[in-house]
Amino acid sequence: MIKNTKTPTYLRRYTDLPSLLHILRTKSLTLLDPATWDDKNDSFFMSLFKKEKNLKSVLALCFTQAPETYHHWRVFSNGPSGVCLVFNKSALLEDFDLNPEISCGPMEYLTLANARKRGKIQCDELPFVKRYGYKPEHEFRTIYGSKTEQISSLSIPIRISSIRSISLSPWMHPTLRDSTVKAIRENQGCEKLKISRSTLISNDEWKRLGAGGK
Repeated sequence: MIKNTKTPTYLRRYTDLPSLLHILRTKSLTLLDPATWDDKNDSFFMSLFKKEKNLKSVLALCFTQAPETYHHWRVFSNGPSGVCLVFNKSALLEDFDLNPEISCGPMEYLTLANARKRGKIQCDELPFVKRYGYKPEHEFRTIYGSKTEQISSLSIPIRISSIRSISLSPWMHPTLRDSTVKAIRENQGCEKLKISRSTLISNDEWKRLGAGGK
């Protein structure tokens, strides 16, 4: 079941280089148990969903619908080995939709005041609601639930063609770029992937404009 898949047309997944190479080598994305999430409010809602649905397993994978931000780099892929995969949203959701146990949708962000007025959050909404302080993340979530299997991870096959581009960490030293790009493109089907190093924290044109140049 796919929820509200309107604009934007991309999904970003911030991760690290080892995870990226695993994704490209296996042509899959891995959903994991949310029990260890840092946001305990969020993991509690997921546990409520699991209990109310009488599920043996609930797994999730998070994306963002926001443009590139310092917050996402620093929080979700900090350091020189960070990467960001930019997916074609409709293509990726076609891959997810092949599994009927997967649900996808954008998060709804509520203040405590909003939540009080709203009353009880419906069971199917629990995985897609977070506190308002997380709104800048513009999260889009994929969840999997099983009534028969007790598992801690699940790999979902994807097409490499669903990847629009890959950004390397803005903290990666420039001398490492070529070797990293070569390692990525050595994976089957990745020969023509668009790969660049993010210039978010140091951009020559931005500096030139600040200095009054053109």
